[in-house]
Amino acid sequence: MLQQIRDRTSGIVAGFIVALLIVPFAFFGIETFSGGGGDPVVAKVGKQKIHQSQFQNTYDQRYRQYVSLMGDNFKPEDFKADDFRKLVLDDMTQEAMLRQFADKAGYRANDAVVFDYLSRIPAFQKEGKFDTETYRAVLARQGLEPTRFEEQVRNSIAIEQMRGGVLETAFITDADVQQAWRLAMQDRVVEYALFDSSKYLAQASVSDEQVKARYEQKKAQLMAPERIRLAYVELSQAQLAQASLPGQDVLKTIYDAEKAARFTTQEQRKASHILVNFGADKAVARKKAEALAAQLKGGSDFAALARANSDDTGSKEQGGDLGWIKRGQMPESFEKELFDLKTGEVAGPIETEFGWQLIRLDELKPSVTRALADADVQQELISLYQNRELAKRFQEQSEKLEQLAFENNASLEPVAKELGLQVQTTDWFTREAGSGIAANPAVLQAAFSPEVRDDNENSKPITVGESLVVIRKAEYEAPRQRPLAEVADALREELRAESAKTQAQAEAKKLLAELRAGKPLAEAVAATGAELRQPGALKRVQQGEEPQLLRAVFKLPRPAAGKPQLSELSLDNGNVAVLALTEVRDPVPASAAEIAQLRPRLREMQAGAEFTAYQKVIGEKVKVKLVNPPAQAASPEEE
Repeated sequence: MLQQIRDRTSGIVAGFIVALLIVPFAFFGIETFSGGGGDPVVAKVGKQKIHQSQFQNTYDQRYRQYVSLMGDNFKPEDFKADDFRKLVLDDMTQEAMLRQFADKAGYRANDAVVFDYLSRIPAFQKEGKFDTETYRAVLARQGLEPTRFEEQVRNSIAIEQMRGGVLETAFITDADVQQAWRLAMQDRVVEYALFDSSKYLAQASVSDEQVKARYEQKKAQLMAPERIRLAYVELSQAQLAQASLPGQDVLKTIYDAEKAARFTTQEQRKASHILVNFGADKAVARKKAEALAAQLKGGSDFAALARANSDDTGSKEQGGDLGWIKRGQMPESFEKELFDLKTGEVAGPIETEFGWQLIRLDELKPSVTRALADADVQQELISLYQNRELAKRFQEQSEKLEQLAFENNASLEPVAKELGLQVQTTDWFTREAGSGIAANPAVLQAAFSPEVRDDNENSKPITVGESLVVIRKAEYEAPRQRPLAEVADALREELRAESAKTQAQAEAKKLLAELRAGKPLAEAVAATGAELRQPGALKRVQQGEEPQLLRAVFKLPRPAAGKPQLSELSLDNGNVAVLALTEVRDPVPASAAEIAQLRPRLREMQAGAEFTAYQKVIGEKVKVKLVNPPAQAASPEEE
């Protein structure tokens, strides 16, 4: 079945990211792990190995998608490469672990299941139906082979089957819902004193000796990372002049070569069918198909019979409508009958690999060839010629760029002069991320390679979008210890902030002691520099209040009658709060309608927690071992 999908040829290209089309649970872009030779192993997952090249490819793909998703909001200086590397590797190891466990547990997805899944993806459809040419075109745009992509989908479905088996067993009782309702809708009445640490900064005195001591304490953290600036030349098709208009003899030659594939519309036949699966007894299935054929000869409505009897779930609701079909799209036995039919005729039962089929020809579109003199054909031929000439000259220039960069390895000037290019420079950037061309992972990787960084050579041409660039080192700074003078001001402010916070904490502790001795909060706060806040009844999620403070309030025990629960809280922003919880108000029990509305969400949360626990069990059976965790996304040659 899947081979026939790959062999069909009709439709238009749909521009969608295939990575987002697989079963939602699966991790995108991770193929069957294989490798060897000089490719270092990053991690072992059960019996499988994840190699450096596989990690690098997945990292690059995920990085490009992230940069594309962020658009103008992407800031290289804010990109946390270490966290991103860990996320990518975690995803890869987890999918490998789940895939192995699912396979061992016997979860499978056959061709029919995979085809059913793919046929329902809008990106692979044309006019609401699965279209093979669109399918192949979308995959080609992502550099994927259908066989490999289908194997990814097959693995993903198997994992999803296993996951679904766990999730579907989760259940929530009415008592669980009522408890969740009570906690979610509960109000807590609180008032608190807020000590703003910035008010104590004026009193915070920091000596030079303290700054020096902090410098020595944090010296290892005060390293400036290595950084580099690049010189580069960029070659793009946009720089090349458009080819002159070709003569009619050239257009005629192109037309003759392209006429059948580009300017001729194949004969198409609109068909409907009724499929009877073989089932357990092929002969019984044939008798059913023959009985349906007899009903059709007797005048029965084809569409009605298809809706009632067809085993093709994709077309039965449409009365068996298969849409327009070209030669080569369907099994040979099916097409042989279909292309011999006259409009309105029915053939069958016909034996195909899918079962017994009855076929009706609904409509016919004959083959049509557009003439050379057609204005649209002329324009298409001119564009085809010019695009081919442009691509040819770009290929020639690309080869020349590579040759010149190699022959003039000590400079980019001869390269630029020969090709009419300009030598440009980047800003400083580190291994973590850069801007401009340095935001490209391949450029980032090459910039810190031994050839460019240490040997001061030109790089090989690197693809950046629609262009090729050759880079070389302009300036380089090795990792260095930042001197005290460079970081002294920052360390002094850090120490002053700590001193101010310590003073605020000390004042908060004094206030807390007075409150525990029985002094009213308002009276005690009046004698301090704190701000008294009385927000009243708070919810777990409350606009205008610090989430950290709300979490602390809802962790406090219930207060006894007339005696508030007291607590001190140091906030992440440096401020300190003294809390006084005076009352906890429980909501009225949830109604039947509210229970019905809340139950599905709680069940999803419960199911997620259960699958997380299940994954831990899987992790004990399929061990993950980090052999050589990637400290940076780099090519194997740099390891």
